[in-house]
Amino acid sequence: MLIPTLLVIVALGLAFVAAKSRARRWKRALLFVLAASVLLAGLLLSTFVASPLPAPAPFAGSMPTASPPSDMAIFYLPTGVTHRSAAFAYRGGSFFDKRDFSMAAALVRHPRGDVLIDTGFGRDVDAHFKSMPFFFRAVTSYAKGVPAADQLDAAGYDRKKLRGILLTHAHWDHVSGVPDFSGTPVLVNAVERKFIDEGGFLTVVARAGKDAGARFEEYEFRGGPYLGFPSSHDLYGDGSIVVVPAPGHTPGSVIVFVTLPAIGASSGTRYAFVGDLAWQTEGITEREERPWLQRTLGDVDPPAVRDALLQMDAIALQFPEMILVPAHDARAFARMPKW
Repeated sequence: MLIPTLLVIVALGLAFVAAKSRARRWKRALLFVLAASVLLAGLLLSTFVASPLPAPAPFAGSMPTASPPSDMAIFYLPTGVTHRSAAFAYRGGSFFDKRDFSMAAALVRHPRGDVLIDTGFGRDVDAHFKSMPFFFRAVTSYAKGVPAADQLDAAGYDRKKLRGILLTHAHWDHVSGVPDFSGTPVLVNAVERKFIDEGGFLTVVARAGKDAGARFEEYEFRGGPYLGFPSSHDLYGDGSIVVVPAPGHTPGSVIVFVTLPAIGASSGTRYAFVGDLAWQTEGITEREERPWLQRTLGDVDPPAVRDALLQMDAIALQFPEMILVPAHDARAFARMPKW
C-alpha cells in the first residue's frame, strides 16, 4: 500500500503547487494534468493491493458419494503458456513473481467415453491470438506447445473413445484446440451456447470452431445441489464427473468436479476444475479477487465470481484433500499425471 499512498500524496502536492503557482497558464495546466495522472496511477495501483474477501461461513455439508469405475484415470496435456505475474492474477500478488500461466487440457478416461476438459492452445493459435483486441495483444505474450490433438495422435489415441470436449467456458484460450477435433461433440450448457453466438470478440474463436465442424451438444443442470451449488449435471450418473454452474466470468461458466477410483485403503482423488473462477490458486485460498482492471475487463458479473470464489474457499477448507485446478495454474496441473 506504500507506493499507491505515496503517489496520491505526490499528486496532491503537484495540484497544490499548480494552484499556488504564478507561472504561465499552460505550465499550471501541465502541472494539473501531471497531478491527475499520478493520482490515477496511485488509485489503479491500489487495486492490486491485497484485500481479502470476508471469510465465508463454514461448509456444513458432506462430500457427495461417487462410484467411479476402477479403470478411470486422468492426465493433463500442456499446450503452451502465457507470460504473466502473480499481480495480474490476484490482489496481493507480486509484480516480481513471474509465472507462466498454463494453457492446458485434461483428459479424463472413462469406460463409457473419455472427456477432454477444455483444449488449451490449438494448431491455429497464432490466428486465434490475432483475432483478439489490440489492447489484449499489447500486454500478452505466449509460447506455444504441442496441441492436445497432436499429443493424442502421436500416442496412437483412438479418437472414437472421446465422448466430448467439456468446456469450463468459451474464451479463446480454452477453445483454441476445438477445430482440431472436428466432429467431436463440444459439451456446453444453454447459457454458454448463447454466449458463444452473441459474445462478440470474446467468443469469436469458439464460433470459428463451429464453422470448422465442431458440433455443440447442450446439457442441462437437472441434478440436485452439489457441494453447496444449487444444481448439477452428473455426466455419467456415477458421480465421477459432475458439472455445476458457476456463472460470472462468462454467463455459462462451470466448475467440473472429477472423482477418481480409490486405490487400496485410500479414497479416490478428487479434483475441482474451476476454469477461470480464479487464475491462480491463491485467488481461492487467500480469497483475493482479480485486480479491478482485470475483473472489469474479464468478468461479465464480478459479484457472481466473488460468490462462487467464496463457495470454493469454504469447500477447500472443509475438504483440503480436494485438488483445486484453476485453468491457468501450472502447479495444479503438475499434481496429475502428464499424458
